[in-house]
Amino acid sequence: MKICVTSEGNDLDSKVDQRFGRAKYFIFYDDETALFETISNKNVDGTGGVGVQSAQLVAEKQAKTVLTGKVGPNASKALESAGIDVVLDVEGSVKEALTSFLNGKINSRKGPNAKEKSGLNN
Repeated sequence: MKICVTSEGNDLDSKVDQRFGRAKYFIFYDDETALFETISNKNVDGTGGVGVQSAQLVAEKQAKTVLTGKVGPNASKALESAGIDVVLDVEGSVKEALTSFLNGKINSRKGPNAKEKSGLNN
């Protein structure tokens, strides 16, 4: 299964980025191979629709789960319609988040936990 983690940096020791749509990086981890790929988020400085655009990127990369801090309503709908589970309020390093998720210590939940455009000023 491929898992996407929003990240402030480009490796597993980086902190989880609390913003989904405007995360600096997306780290895609394959739990079958233990390999990861880091993608710089081109939507960081976008003026609108970044949550949906980021959700489309995650869907294109065939991730089944997203680990992040906060997700707005539009991104939440886009992820849900793509069949992607979302784990919210994730903190710590990417490695810690992945370990907690894979060990069943954190679970997905439905719905946004941020207002629309809330990541714009962060």
